[in-house]
Amino acid sequence: MSDNLTSADRPENAPAHCPGVSSESAGKAAPCAGCPNQGLCSSGAGRAGPDPDLDRIRDRLAGVRRKLLVLSGKGGVGKSTVSVCLARAFAAAAADDGQVETPVHQQPQLQVGLLDVDICGPSVPTMLGLLGETVHQSADGWSPVYADESLAVMSVAFLLASPDEAVVWRGPRKNGLIKQFLRDVDWGQLDYLLIDTPPGTSDEHLSIVQLLKSAGVDGAIIVTTPQEVSLLDARKEVNFCRRLGVPVLGVVENMSGYVCPNCTRKSDIFPATTGGAAAMCKEFGLPLLARVPIEPGLARALDQGQCPIDTMPDGSETMTAMRLLVDQLRTALP
Repeated sequence: MSDNLTSADRPENAPAHCPGVSSESAGKAAPCAGCPNQGLCSSGAGRAGPDPDLDRIRDRLAGVRRKLLVLSGKGGVGKSTVSVCLARAFAAAAADDGQVETPVHQQPQLQVGLLDVDICGPSVPTMLGLLGETVHQSADGWSPVYADESLAVMSVAFLLASPDEAVVWRGPRKNGLIKQFLRDVDWGQLDYLLIDTPPGTSDEHLSIVQLLKSAGVDGAIIVTTPQEVSLLDARKEVNFCRRLGVPVLGVVENMSGYVCPNCTRKSDIFPATTGGAAAMCKEFGLPLLARVPIEPGLARALDQGQCPIDTMPDGSETMTAMRLLVDQLRTALP
């Protein structure tokens, strides 16, 4: 790296000999190979000076009290499933209005938003029964689609002509859509905005974190499964968050055992050969927020776009875990 580069011109996690984000060779020089910022730098975003849209994003999200990222290092661990169930559980929870004498059933519900930034694999609308819905434009911007009166949703799936249409986009175009979601969607007043991200630590993750910095990111929830092949990537996700200054609120261990719908007996499908998420949380000093089992009823409800809170049996381990997760997050982020 050149000695005359300022800290603003060189990302904190840049490699040695970084040419600087303002350089014409940013993202293209030999030292850029393997750098997590390569996609953004090569798009030229860093050479444009301060992004005027950051102020617009901050103003747009001024009515959102808490903004949470849902991350996973590996695909297929059920991150979108956790995001949808968590959003449903938040939206079903009563907002604490501070009036002790007000019965819970008479208190207003929490207002929740769910932003799906998995541009190439948007599964959230299917799980919420919103497939085929479209986005409407108003004077205030894009109007999100509502799963119910307390849950607003935005996804690239609402912009496609067909659910079978493939999104074949390079990084800059995906980053541009993420910026539009943050800048142009009229979320209104929300208690929580959950952001369901694609797996990994790539362009989309860098974009969402950098764009949200002006509005603030309250923390990240990392989803993994018990086996070591998933935990290896979850560790990378923890380190990604720490490098970018995103607080890690804790870890959710999904597919933590299988609950038989007939005998309700629980058995392990994915063995925790190295101690599972609990051991990883101890290693990093993080809380294990929830263990969510595999339940056939959950998969069936989400495939049909039904609310699992309404369809799962009383005492379901999955929904019990989700309610506990909501309580923990509300305690950690009052």
